[in-house]
Amino acid sequence: MNSVDLNADLGEGFGRWALGDDDALLGVVTSANVACGFHAGDPSTMHRICGAAVERSVAIGAQVGYRDLAGFGRRRIDYDLDELRDDILYQMGALEAFCRVAGGRVAYVKPHGALYNTAAVDEGQAGAVVAAVRAYDAALPVLCQPGSVLSRLAAGAGITVVGEGFADRGYRADGTLMPRSLPGAVVHNPDEVVARAVRMAVEQVVETADGELVPAPVASICVHGDTPGAVQLATRVRAGLTRAGLVVEPFRP
Repeated sequence: MNSVDLNADLGEGFGRWALGDDDALLGVVTSANVACGFHAGDPSTMHRICGAAVERSVAIGAQVGYRDLAGFGRRRIDYDLDELRDDILYQMGALEAFCRVAGGRVAYVKPHGALYNTAAVDEGQAGAVVAAVRAYDAALPVLCQPGSVLSRLAAGAGITVVGEGFADRGYRADGTLMPRSLPGAVVHNPDEVVARAVRMAVEQVVETADGELVPAPVASICVHGDTPGAVQLATRVRAGLTRAGLVVEPFRP
């Protein structure tokens, strides 16, 4: 690889409640996964983030999730699959409206939280995500974990799949993310986070919690915007990627 995308989840406040420093992160990342109102994000926040992202040439992705404000979208919900498809369609359309007002567009789709993890292994929910994207705009890429059920179904439906790696999350031996309830699920050491990001981008592998290396064919690296020191961490990750000889820019499907 000679280039890599750096993404973060943004716009995850709601009403008077704020989460993370969106404006500062928009000066570091190249893609913004913007909450669409179901797990977080209100209309005014979406409006503001889309405008700022367009001004800074940051790609905008629809970060679609469960209808779960109270649980921040991190609790699995066993949806009726048609209802899940329609909820995803609704979220994409809402964000697209604010993108259009700002002079931009939704450039990709990324599931959030429990939907991301469930669609990685569950054919029903992965199929609902794929059905929503195909119905809305089959040219939209899906940002997801390489080798997941979602990546397989999306590719099978003719949708571009962009592999994503998590610099600040622990991995299991099968290449899936460790549940946040387990020790080591979140990597806190900044030096380790930077090293993991560079290794994924350059070598296309990631070290698991057991010390093994597993394939990680990724084109985008995620740094979570809701962790303490997220801006400083993202800045260090970007600097590390640049030192490794990579151009940090939005992914090009």
